[in-house]
Amino acid sequence: MIDSKVIIVGGGPAGAACAWQLKKAQVPTIILDKETFPRVKLCAGWITPRVLKKLQLVPDKYPHGLVKFNRLHVYINGKHIPIPTRQYSIRRYEFDHWLLKRAGVPVHQHQVKTIREEKGYYIIDETYRCLFLVGAGGTNCPVYRHFFMPQFPKDDNLRVTAMEQEFPYDYHDNRCHLWFYENDLSGYAWYVPKANGYLNVGVGGYLSVMKEKGQTIQQHWQALRQKLESLGLVTDFDFRPKGYNYYLRAKRTALYQNTVFLAGDAAGLATLDMGEGIGPAIESGLLVAQSIITKKPYSVRSIPKYSLPRIVWPW
Repeated sequence: MIDSKVIIVGGGPAGAACAWQLKKAQVPTIILDKETFPRVKLCAGWITPRVLKKLQLVPDKYPHGLVKFNRLHVYINGKHIPIPTRQYSIRRYEFDHWLLKRAGVPVHQHQVKTIREEKGYYIIDETYRCLFLVGAGGTNCPVYRHFFMPQFPKDDNLRVTAMEQEFPYDYHDNRCHLWFYENDLSGYAWYVPKANGYLNVGVGGYLSVMKEKGQTIQQHWQALRQKLESLGLVTDFDFRPKGYNYYLRAKRTALYQNTVFLAGDAAGLATLDMGEGIGPAIESGLLVAQSIITKKPYSVRSIPKYSLPRIVWPW
């Protein structure tokens, strides 16, 4: 049996941030993740100055590609609204691996299948044992499924579906574009340039609203492809997008039970307006760590529910 005071299931931003904080407090911690890092992760990869501050990260010190946007080009029903701001794009392939290495705790490639309780401990697959268990494994986190799903099912009205692709491309427009509500979409599409010649494009919206309107995310993806082609942003490219689902923040969110905690998408904390997940994931991971260290209640009240105020006033 492999023992650790804390075991974190999931090595993404929430799990890595939590582990980093616990490591600084000398709390024995292990991360379990089903993937080997670095790994491909679908995500527009947008981070804010607030996130950098929480991570104590100076942009110039980040060892991988980081693109700064001093303006976002927002389109609402076709109307162009340039918004002065300060935002950044990263590649999750690089960023998540860097966070995990910086955390400095053991990382085991392991897909969690069973969890049981025994005499104050949590036993994972009869192989790992801990006193504190953190679920940071995304929307389908096994910790959420085992301890919280029956009592706190996710609200399907807050379920977002998305399709996107990140790929190397010799792009000529280095601006970030966001198109809202086009083709009667209950969401938005994006074009996000990344460092070192990578580009991320995608589209997402409320799944329940799409179903009510008889729409599919595939239809909106095709509309985005046509827009990118017509604007000359991406031409003659053989797209191979992938889809995924996640949940926006609910009024009543399952966060912890005894010494089991949820962070990031496992808790459903993406912002209500933009579906931003990296910031809430990192902040919730840090808050879980503080709760374990200080033995004070875990709360996410300090995490913003909306992204727009931090876009308009990022400083």
